[in-house]
Amino acid sequence: MNDPLLQLISSGLKLWLRSRCDQIGSIELELKGSGLGLLTGRLAGVHLSARDVCFQGLPLQHVNLDSEAINLDLQLLQPGRMLALQQPFKVMGSVTFQGSALNDALLTSPWNWLGDWLAEQLMGITPLGALRIRDDLLELEAPIAGHQNPQQQRFRVDAEAGTVIFRSDDGSTTGRTSTALPMDANIQIEQATLSAGRLLLSGHARVTPD
Repeated sequence: MNDPLLQLISSGLKLWLRSRCDQIGSIELELKGSGLGLLTGRLAGVHLSARDVCFQGLPLQHVNLDSEAINLDLQLLQPGRMLALQQPFKVMGSVTFQGSALNDALLTSPWNWLGDWLAEQLMGITPLGALRIRDDLLELEAPIAGHQNPQQQRFRVDAEAGTVIFRSDDGSTTGRTSTALPMDANIQIEQATLSAGRLLLSGHARVTPD
């Protein structure tokens, strides 16, 4: 990206993204196209790579995204807005969660509701006590009233029908044998993988104008 105008807009977008996130360790942003194309309201695409991101309390170890061509409505640009979309566009890519960081997030506000939901749906009890990634399995732990030892159960994670599916790995019928994670209709998960203490989600999303 050697175009001076695209470099200027890219620098501004990086600052804007940092202002919208709780934390960003590092970020690379490439605008594809030309300054002339931008002035006519079109970008050929955007590539984003970021590490150690915290967005609304959700820790993302790595984010890697690419967009299709973006049409902008320059007449709608307002102070404080970096881009004004003319029509929806698709973003493809992946996000990686580090297991221990995801555990911390699911045990505290604002995401503890999701941790408790997982424990209730998958094990039939709440609250969630711990989440661990062990090889290619997700292990959940929840305290049991009147018992010294907590309940533990392991699950396989897959992507089906645009979302994440959890299946019990030990044949237990304590909770549901298969549970789908509620997902925004604009987000489609195509791959879910557990490995080396990390959860990798790949897919695409539809970004729409405000």
